[in-house]
Amino acid sequence: MGADRADQDQENATDPLLEAAAKLSDRPTRELLNGEPGPPTVGPSAGRSTLDEARKKGLVGWLQLLGPGLITGASDDDPSGIGTYSQVGSQFGLGMLWTAVFTFPLMSSIQELCARIALHTGVGLGVSLRRKFSNWIVAPAILAMLIANTINLGADLGAVAVGGSLLSRGTIPTGWLIVPVAALVVGLQFFTSYTVIFKAFKYLTLALFAYVITVFLVHPNVPSVIRATLVPHIELTGDFITALVAVLGTTISPYLFFWQASSEVDEMKAAGMASESERQGTTTPELRAARFDILLGMFFSQVVMYCIILTTATVLHAHGKTDVQTAQDAAQALAPLAGPFAFILFAAGLIGTGLLAMPILSGSAAYALKEFAGFKGGLADKPRYAPTFYAMILFSTVAGVLMNFLHVDPIRALFLTAVLNGMVAPPLMILIVLLGSDREFMAEQVSGRLSKGLTWAATALMSIAALALLYVDFIHH
Repeated sequence: MGADRADQDQENATDPLLEAAAKLSDRPTRELLNGEPGPPTVGPSAGRSTLDEARKKGLVGWLQLLGPGLITGASDDDPSGIGTYSQVGSQFGLGMLWTAVFTFPLMSSIQELCARIALHTGVGLGVSLRRKFSNWIVAPAILAMLIANTINLGADLGAVAVGGSLLSRGTIPTGWLIVPVAALVVGLQFFTSYTVIFKAFKYLTLALFAYVITVFLVHPNVPSVIRATLVPHIELTGDFITALVAVLGTTISPYLFFWQASSEVDEMKAAGMASESERQGTTTPELRAARFDILLGMFFSQVVMYCIILTTATVLHAHGKTDVQTAQDAAQALAPLAGPFAFILFAAGLIGTGLLAMPILSGSAAYALKEFAGFKGGLADKPRYAPTFYAMILFSTVAGVLMNFLHVDPIRALFLTAVLNGMVAPPLMILIVLLGSDREFMAEQVSGRLSKGLTWAATALMSIAALALLYVDFIHH
């Protein structure tokens, strides 16, 4: 693939912290690890099932088939997404309902491409990008993504703390919950197995159903909803363009690209494929199963997005509440479901989705950086085998904690984070689409016409929206 074998084989790369510890102690790495350092995978096999296997097992088989795609889709509706969709629903009513339908094929295509690259190469997205493109091209895109991830994580952490404070009816101040929540998230990543983390992620997706149920109780105007869903509404104003970039940024987020690819690799590692050579190549049944998982996950993500916009438009915008600024404001959107206790459901949604998204944000940042730098590590590895990877997770989480003491309103921060993601995504998407279209690199798994058309369309849309925002903010004003 045009790179040295030593550069390709990450599994043989020494972890920087282990290497430094060995030099300081004058003891070999193997002795520092208290035994043989491989294989680092933990937990039972977590390999991907096929569609045929799922059919034979029935409901259990279909549930087992769901994995990285479902979790990625659900994490897309993190507190950043909830805050963004609540704001656009309250501000523009049904005017942006069409974006949920319009973005579904676009986000699905880019996530499918990221998964296909990982399944074909056996390595994460950062490694593939580094092997194909010059470091000076890849590094700025990854650096921008790391900054966006850290801000997003800090905002999500603040939103979870707000949710906890709401549950206590203000008895427990938000600031008191920041550190305990961060410690819980780090503890999950550091002290549980990959299998436990994976199952926890799946269960946390259930928190999103509160927003789906609410739609059936707010009694929206059906003809208006159908029209808003099928007929795009555009306003050439700064506020509308900013909101559109925010919706695109929280729907097609850069961290999801790296998480999708890296979680596919971790699935293969947990199934016993420890070396890169064992993971290279994928079969048609495996690829079909991955696509099913991704399409279902992205569909679930967009249904939740649709329901949040519809609910806030029906409950808040229709009653003159057009500027959601706090979690308490957005909680009113669930009042038809829970009456005066709507805050409980909204808080549960913030907490559940935040606990799902934060490990993915810190994990995807760690994956991107370690893959670009060329050393080992992943959630399928125990911390003692990959201390640098886990140190990066800890660092990003601590940075997110410190952000929350700047006293920025969490809901506003979540919206601004979505805008930042919308600005960061286009350059990364260009590199990913070029990579998937390279026949020498992707061989028989090179992108076809449909994939190229959808992924380039997604990239073009994200680029146009980002440029429009720059024009509105820096030139027009």
